[in-house]
Amino acid sequence: MSYIKEVEPTAAAPEIIEPQTQPQTGWLATLREALRGSRQDFTQGDIRRAIILLSVPMILEMMMESLFGIVDAFWVAQLGKEAVAAVGITESMLSLVFTVAMGLSTAVIATVARRIGEKDPAGASSAAMQSIFIAILVSLPISFVGIFFMPNLLRVMHADAAVIAIGAGYGQVILGANVIIMLLFLLNAVFRGSGDAAIAMRVLWIANIINIILVPFLVFGIGPFPKLGVMGSSVATSIGRGTGVLIQLYYLTSGKARVHIKLRQLRFQLDVMVKLLRLSLGGMFQILIATSSWIFLVRIVNEFGAQASAGYTIAIRIIIFSILPSFGMASAAATLVGQNLGAQRPDRAEKSVWMAGHFNFVFMLSISIIYIVFAESLIKLFITDPSVVTYGRDCLRYISFGYAFYAYGMIVVQSFNGAGDTTTPTFINLLCHWLVQIPLAYSLAVLAGLGPRGVFIAIAIAESLVAVVSIVMFRRGQWKTRKV
Repeated sequence: MSYIKEVEPTAAAPEIIEPQTQPQTGWLATLREALRGSRQDFTQGDIRRAIILLSVPMILEMMMESLFGIVDAFWVAQLGKEAVAAVGITESMLSLVFTVAMGLSTAVIATVARRIGEKDPAGASSAAMQSIFIAILVSLPISFVGIFFMPNLLRVMHADAAVIAIGAGYGQVILGANVIIMLLFLLNAVFRGSGDAAIAMRVLWIANIINIILVPFLVFGIGPFPKLGVMGSSVATSIGRGTGVLIQLYYLTSGKARVHIKLRQLRFQLDVMVKLLRLSLGGMFQILIATSSWIFLVRIVNEFGAQASAGYTIAIRIIIFSILPSFGMASAAATLVGQNLGAQRPDRAEKSVWMAGHFNFVFMLSISIIYIVFAESLIKLFITDPSVVTYGRDCLRYISFGYAFYAYGMIVVQSFNGAGDTTTPTFINLLCHWLVQIPLAYSLAVLAGLGPRGVFIAIAIAESLVAVVSIVMFRRGQWKTRKV
């Protein structure tokens, strides 16, 4: 607890007297407004309320994005191991698309939030329009390769003939239509950056409902629908996401969102595009560094057998799902930072970060207690093999010991991104994941003979270090002068 006391905002920034732009409302009323959509100016008013209004729809949005993969995996699993393998291999290729989309989204959120804070809606609209052009341009070569060379790509990934025969069509559709994924990510980033988080949430709710309904019909050919097998999953997903994109474009062009794209903005603006691409490079590298680090960790754990790998996999999936609210709060903090810097209110931006960190600390501390006490019971919900349960239990417990640190680290790292400083988080990830986490995991697991537990300990140490380093750099305040 002494660590937390050191980073409390009262010592870092003067107290801000907030103007009250509307009467105080209760928690339930605030939640209803968050789900319905708020028109609040997030550069004024109560910060706690602003965090709730932004984070609640962002949390639900992220849960909906994860639901795409869960639904598809459930129905495809009914077709056999070859179908599952085809989806898994294709998704490993699709991770490149997600990396680019998420990196670009980081840049879009920072730019749109800054323009909204500056009361420059035309600038925010221009950034949104250029993000559409970028999505189309980036996705075209990926679509070409996916449509015409999918069987070759599967062979490169060492897929056998049966997997290629079943999965080529699936890959052609999902990679061929990758522009839908790009647009879905980038346009939702526009809504999040502008403060219209509820619109982004509704878009993914509708997209998921369509996907959930269509997948079994197209996979198994129920009723008048053709039996497409595993390709039906990619068709249903593309239709669902494509519908979401159409809804996004409707909001952006109808004037029903904070960002309104007009006909005169349908032109290339190279200066805006270059700024977005420059910012996005840092976001992409952040994701690539973190992803590659996890791949190395999986490789180390795999050396100790299938039971260790299975336990680790189950525990990590539980952890990722349980911290979705933390990602939502981190995204809310990023939006508040961008908008308040645009409004020339850096002290309010900093206060927003600390307050979001405090909220996240309470949440993650509660989760860590649950994991420490009930780790074994949680793993047994998925599997009963004693050795797998043991590894999964240890993974949950060891990693959860650092949750108090992660709570602040997640918020602060995303706040750098919201300020348009994607370089600092990239440096932090490089230092803590590549230079600390991977060597430490190997040393503890293999050289020190701790086995998979050495990997779990290394994760807890490295992620805690992320928090410490990010807070130290955040308190220097250089992010406040970042130009976007």
